[in-house]
Amino acid sequence: MLNPIVIERILTAALTYGGDFSEVYIERTKSSSLSAVNGIIESASTGIELGVGIRVLKGIRSVYVFSNDLSEKTLIRLAENASRSLSENPEARHVSLNPMINYHSSKPITLPLSVAQKTKADILRLASSRAKAYHEIITQTSSSYSDMERNILIANSEGDHVTDQRVRTRFMIDAVATLGEEKQTGYFAPGGNGGFEFVESLPIETLADDAARIAVTMAKAGPCPSGRFPVVIGNGFGGVIFHEACGHALEASSVGIGASVFAGKLGMQIASNVVTAIDDPTMAGEWGSFEMDDEAVVPERHVLIQDGVLKGYLIDRIGARRMNTVPNGAGRRQNYKFAPTSRMSNTFIDAGSDTKEQIIADTPFGIYAANMGGGSVDPSTGEFNFAVTEAYMIRDGKLAEPVRGATLIGKGHEILLNIDRVGNDRKFSQGMCGSYSGNVPTNVGQPTIRVSEITVGGQKDDL
Repeated sequence: MLNPIVIERILTAALTYGGDFSEVYIERTKSSSLSAVNGIIESASTGIELGVGIRVLKGIRSVYVFSNDLSEKTLIRLAENASRSLSENPEARHVSLNPMINYHSSKPITLPLSVAQKTKADILRLASSRAKAYHEIITQTSSSYSDMERNILIANSEGDHVTDQRVRTRFMIDAVATLGEEKQTGYFAPGGNGGFEFVESLPIETLADDAARIAVTMAKAGPCPSGRFPVVIGNGFGGVIFHEACGHALEASSVGIGASVFAGKLGMQIASNVVTAIDDPTMAGEWGSFEMDDEAVVPERHVLIQDGVLKGYLIDRIGARRMNTVPNGAGRRQNYKFAPTSRMSNTFIDAGSDTKEQIIADTPFGIYAANMGGGSVDPSTGEFNFAVTEAYMIRDGKLAEPVRGATLIGKGHEILLNIDRVGNDRKFSQGMCGSYSGNVPTNVGQPTIRVSEITVGGQKDDL
């Protein structure tokens, strides 16, 4: 990419006018994607992205510039301009880099770009034909595949000089069922931190069947009642509620500026004592894992909440300055065009001791939210609104009829206190999380949990 002498010159130029920290992020990414509708390939693309980001800090002030021109002259000019925007007083500085350290956040067996596009397309056709054949009311299927091979180099004025390799692959199947004027969707999108072997290991036909099953079941379902009552939330993607409504409020980007409901509450009880929540980027091979964050900090396992007590936050470099602490490896960015900030990785409510069957059996009446969809959240208040893509009534401790149109409404910090049962069936689901530093791969997860009371928005008022 760039030799160490040139990088040292760029870092030094970035401190010309008095910054106290400078950083260079260099990236080379190769990617490909395909998408199909009803088994017909509609788009296919491959690409290469190469660029450099330069950041200068002075206290809690930050300037970030980037370029896809890797000439030394251009990058030194950008670095000097970034430095000048923080101060007009020249200072003599020199940066020396430590010996390079190489990380491998991904350990692929088969690099995805070595696999023929036809092989990938055949997987999409198989998924679509399987989902379409599930039932006569399946009217449309969509499937897609994407991969990425990224090599990065990060160096900074503290002497850090590191590289990392990251390879990810992802598959998606979506089925739409139409019954009269009612349309419902079933959807799965597993992703892997590794090579094409991840997609080869997927039970494609089972995923297609399950997506179609959800769509058909919900299309035939009656409307969900509205009101306040217990909700049992399924494992896996059910963890999106914690991620969105609580996780973002534990990031330094919110906590450090006092825009979080959890700011200043370390050591305080913020959840029921059955809740332990963790963010762990060190889990080998997981979708959101990495051996080094995007600020050259080695990450650690973050226990955010333990037995209901707030234990920690997710902290990047500038967040650490605001909070008078140290970064803990949570700095992430989409690519070289974004400055890093504090972000989640593999974030989950940890497993408890109950089984899913016990939790449902101990719930006389309520809703079982088997699969969650998208929603909206206000990070400053934790107020959320999430759609349930697969739901069933619970009556007399047993799963009863399916219901459609359920929406869960509440505040994250209140829901944490209302979780009264936690299952032993923890599971992860994959997603892309968007924030100030772009979209990054994150795992959400949890076991089956029960919220003792939550507002359910439905399509009818009677039970």
